[in-house]
Amino acid sequence: MFLAQLSKLAFASVLFTHTHALRPTITANSNIQSPTGTSGFNSLRPSPTGQWISPKYSSFFEYPLPIPPQKTKTYTWTDDSTGASIDYYEVELKTFEQQIFPNLPPTELEGYDGMSPGPYFLMQQGREAVVRFTNDGPSNMSVHVHGQYNRAPFDGWAADYAYPGQYKDYYYPNTQNARTIWYHDHTEHETAENAYRGQEGGYIITDPQEQALNLPKGNYDVMLAIAAKAYNADGSLKWDTNSGAGLWGDIIQVNGQPWPYLNVEPRKYRFRLLDGSISRTFSFTFHEGLDGDEAEFQVIASDGGLFSHPVTTNNIEMAEGERYEIIFDFSNYAGKNITMRNQRGIGDMVDYAATDMVMRFVVGESVSDSTNNGDVPQDLRDIPAAPTSAPVKDFAFERVNDEWVINGVGFDDIEHRILTRPIRGEDEIWTLRNAATDSSHPVHIHLVDFQILSRIGGRGKVLPYESAGMKDVVWLAPGETVNVVARYAPWPGVYMFHCHNLVHEDHDMLVAFNVTNLAKWGYTNDTLFIDPMEEEFRPKPYNAADYTEDAIMKKIAWFYSTNAYNHGNIAGVYSAIDDGGQAQSTGPSVVVSSVGVNATTTPIYNGTTRFITSTIKPVPVSSQAAQRAPKL
Repeated sequence: MFLAQLSKLAFASVLFTHTHALRPTITANSNIQSPTGTSGFNSLRPSPTGQWISPKYSSFFEYPLPIPPQKTKTYTWTDDSTGASIDYYEVELKTFEQQIFPNLPPTELEGYDGMSPGPYFLMQQGREAVVRFTNDGPSNMSVHVHGQYNRAPFDGWAADYAYPGQYKDYYYPNTQNARTIWYHDHTEHETAENAYRGQEGGYIITDPQEQALNLPKGNYDVMLAIAAKAYNADGSLKWDTNSGAGLWGDIIQVNGQPWPYLNVEPRKYRFRLLDGSISRTFSFTFHEGLDGDEAEFQVIASDGGLFSHPVTTNNIEMAEGERYEIIFDFSNYAGKNITMRNQRGIGDMVDYAATDMVMRFVVGESVSDSTNNGDVPQDLRDIPAAPTSAPVKDFAFERVNDEWVINGVGFDDIEHRILTRPIRGEDEIWTLRNAATDSSHPVHIHLVDFQILSRIGGRGKVLPYESAGMKDVVWLAPGETVNVVARYAPWPGVYMFHCHNLVHEDHDMLVAFNVTNLAKWGYTNDTLFIDPMEEEFRPKPYNAADYTEDAIMKKIAWFYSTNAYNHGNIAGVYSAIDDGGQAQSTGPSVVVSSVGVNATTTPIYNGTTRFITSTIKPVPVSSQAAQRAPKL
């Protein structure tokens, strides 16, 4: 429709293409080297027996792992007075075709820039970005960067979706510590199917502290987005949620390719693991050959970035939405194969013929680059001890009358879906209870990183790599209760928490919390971003004039003038929170809106002077309280 108006991508390193008749192809510059030693088409090919719900697949480890390209910026805007820069990117959601089964027609999918996973973003800490997502696909689109603390209008609120033919500009701070995060669809009642059809991609933030550790990088730093899907006899995607219980899938795909192989050198690699499934939980192990001895590896990071110290293990459990980063050393396996496998019988998962296999690593005989191949540092970063004394709130995840709910409430219950109002800057302990004995619930809390304090029932313990770092998803296996603690900061506003079995989320296990504001932080009421449905930031109809360089530069300058992220000074935000107190507003209101009720708020917009200044000056809440009725 409007592809001609969009910028052409200039991929600097790897090319990832999908065509009607070809499998994903990868150029020689990628981290898939020419085979050396044992071939990827090796004699240790599995011959699974058991149930298939898709057409039987037999091309195990025959096709290389696709590597998505790094997204390149379209423009950079720079403020003349401060020198601050904001990078601008354009991404188009559209349909494409990919050959999944060699002997069947290609499968129609939906993806960012026409690929799945979409291009990955590599962001430098402290450098803000605006990403324009244009919906040229067949479905509605709301984009959530999972793991970044965006202001509420840019967080992918489920009701804030762009129709086909619209676009939305998302303004991202990129101020958190180095971490592997990801972006995916978050449209109400459509998240599962949209993500299942391909709407997801990687997003990496890096910082100087991480870079100084000399961890494997470049060709030796690989993201593995693992998912499980099912297909019909004609090769099309099969959509069957088993009456809302979940879609576990019998075809295991890594970066979109079923059971791929990756040629590696006999040295250390950094793998960024993502469970991008909509309903399947995994327990990964690495074996010499097909099913030989399990190999140990080091876990160095989770959802919220690096651990304090690496954790050595020989398996890692991952629920939907979780990320872990591992260092695997292939130096003792030159000329051999390592098979990444998935254990059977995990939680409430349904196992099929080949769901116990994931991918293969074909280890070469020589190392072409020995830099960043030393011992993993034992001190990675400082993580404060988890507070154990804080207000406790209880949330039960259960199924009532065929709807998945939290404390009896779902997203469709507009009048009650804001369940709690944490005080901004304060710690809270949330008790997350899986009230069902036959279903898993990976719980994702937006805005914050949390620490896992305890687990009772089910597995009965917090696993070492769960407790070693900061998280934003925790797996509640059947019958489990988990306590997590988080500081509800840095931003006020309305955010979501939900089950990341996306089938459950769509059926209606998605609710919200409203972080209340602190007056002494210094924002005026004109510059608050409380409401995720603020009209100024809503999706807009496509207009070619909006895609000109001049229009884009003006839009970014306007974003900068809002001072959404304190112009990158997040330390100043936390310092002001620590020095301040809870706002004592006069006449806060409780009203019904598209977001919900029970949201005690103060006015955030006076109708005419929304962004009159980028200077932060304390203004008492009461001074503007009567100027308009709040949106919340």
